[in-house]
Amino acid sequence: MVTAQEPRVRPPIHTPVVAMRAPEPAAEPVPEPSTLEHAFELRDLSAWYGSAQALRDITFDIPKNHVTAIIGPSGCGKSTLIRCLNRMNDLIPGFRAGGHIAYHGEDINGPEADPVLLRRHIGMVFQKPNPFPKSVFDNVAFGPRINGYSGDLRALVEESLRRAALWDEVRDKLGASGLALSGGQQQRLCIARALAVEPDVLLMDEPCSALDPIATYRIEELIADLKRDYSIVIVTHNMQQASRVSDLTAFLLAGEERMGELVEFGATRDLFTNPKDERTEAYITGRFG
Repeated sequence: MVTAQEPRVRPPIHTPVVAMRAPEPAAEPVPEPSTLEHAFELRDLSAWYGSAQALRDITFDIPKNHVTAIIGPSGCGKSTLIRCLNRMNDLIPGFRAGGHIAYHGEDINGPEADPVLLRRHIGMVFQKPNPFPKSVFDNVAFGPRINGYSGDLRALVEESLRRAALWDEVRDKLGASGLALSGGQQQRLCIARALAVEPDVLLMDEPCSALDPIATYRIEELIADLKRDYSIVIVTHNMQQASRVSDLTAFLLAGEERMGELVEFGATRDLFTNPKDERTEAYITGRFG
């Protein structure tokens, strides 16, 4: 097992992951997106549910160890897009995707890509907290156990809860049901559960929409801390949240045909203060959406 002092090398998506992640220094201010190392490269991504097209020709790159926000009005395909990144949409009957998605240079839809192993690299946190009806400990230990983790499971659970900023609140409640926690604690428990399998990427689909302002603040603080070690993609309807937590932002919009298209992508500060497209400006200033 890789020690905390050794650099962690990301395995390919067809190789199991068992190594622990070593901390990295905090990221510098965001430079030009094209100069950053990419976690994902999306090229002409389109998606359909049966005969209904949800996304059309989405092309942009998602940088490593930064927070990328996906914003846009309801129905523009934000959730469809984020679920394409770990092939979660494959579980929906009638779904199909076109175009190309590369994850650290590897085609995630290629013949050698295993979607189960891919999802171990790319964890996901959903809109509504969904802890298992198990103890706090067993919630976090669930993934490592089914993946055959042979190290110190108790130490891994503690480390995952610490990374999720939850350990101090539950250290004396590890045997209690995860369902007994508050909403914000449940969401952080779900984040700890995702971190326990040592992913490379965290996908967050509206992770704060069901939370109160204090719990939302805790999650946003956690996101800022986690980006040192993880690439994070967050879908949010809250533009203030996108401006607070993200380094880069992609703005999607669906026209009369109800197909989501990428309007603009760039550094969050630039997109919110000096948008290049008048539709972006109209959306962020509240003139529509």
